[in-house]
Amino acid sequence: MSIAIIILASAESNAFNSNSSKYLHPLGGEPLIYYPWQLATDLSGTQPLLLVSAATASPLQTWAEGRARCVRWKNALPAGETVLLLYGDAPLLRAATVRALLTNYEQSEVSAINLVSGEGYVAHLLTATRFQALPAGGESLAAGLAAQKATLVTLEDEREGLRIHTRVDLSRAERLLRQRSNERWMLAGVTLVDPATTYIAPTVTIGRDTVIHPHTHLRGKTTIGMENELGPNSIIDSCTIGNRCRVTASVLEHAVMEDESDIGPFGHLRRGARLCHGAHMGNFGEMKQSTLGPGAKMGHFSYLGDTTVAANANIGAGTITCNYDGEHKHPTEIGEGAFIGSGSMLVAPVKIGAGATIGAGSVVTHDLPPGSLAYGVPARLKSAKRD
Repeated sequence: MSIAIIILASAESNAFNSNSSKYLHPLGGEPLIYYPWQLATDLSGTQPLLLVSAATASPLQTWAEGRARCVRWKNALPAGETVLLLYGDAPLLRAATVRALLTNYEQSEVSAINLVSGEGYVAHLLTATRFQALPAGGESLAAGLAAQKATLVTLEDEREGLRIHTRVDLSRAERLLRQRSNERWMLAGVTLVDPATTYIAPTVTIGRDTVIHPHTHLRGKTTIGMENELGPNSIIDSCTIGNRCRVTASVLEHAVMEDESDIGPFGHLRRGARLCHGAHMGNFGEMKQSTLGPGAKMGHFSYLGDTTVAANANIGAGTITCNYDGEHKHPTEIGEGAFIGSGSMLVAPVKIGAGATIGAGSVVTHDLPPGSLAYGVPARLKSAKRD
């Protein structure tokens, strides 16, 4: 059956008392409009039409770019013989429910079906001819749909029919979406110690036997492997995490953790940070656009910015890479097996050779050769090569 899907997103709600469109208010880690859009995409595999009004066109066009085509009523002409109308403020409707409705429509001789719940209309199926005869959007469209002779189908699960008119509705939908999502992940082999305080965005994927502790937020396009232990009290946003990793009370954003690496408590991986296989980053450490090599250790109270650390190096407590000169960022390179003493400052750009040792409290302003020993303020080379 050829079908055109149109998402109705032309009516705002004054009850939101907001400066932004209700369709863009966050729900489960994504804007409200994401959920009917994802439903439409799952059903058809093509970009749906987003029916907007003068009030909603501007805010929704930016979000819809690459996802859907925003149209006004006169331009919303369906390409197929059947039109499915979804509501942009109905985030809980399931694909299975709509597929059953489509089957019902295809096997019957009716020209229109209205899907309803106790709270009102949830979706509409009708022929393109009847669709084109409807009045313009907004309240007149709703009145036209109500006035037409159509078969009524009532939702079996009333919760799917929740429409978002106020922030109270939004909070109800948040709770129901979280419950639905968390149950799906537990059935897929993920342990949630306390589902009521676990927040998983719909764009996240998780491998089996991963354990998620309370008050953990998984956001954005995060990919998590198997047998990890995440949380408690952690935020992981748009990250890639391998297998058998550990995250304790830390914040990760646009970062990568390779297999068997760990962080925390109270660590911070910023954009572009990478913990390689078996790397350890302890409490109150921070990394930005930096790589901590395989088996390398960064124990506590340290900052790495624009830094590459090779395998098995040790970054002592309180080490700082001074990567910013007030105008530009500069890189630091730390070689394999290097030992950086506590409280050291590495003034970039600088290269620390493999196996080099820097004494505690040193300020390094020049490159150090492999195997060397340096300490002091400023750090001076004490030996060129260690046996």
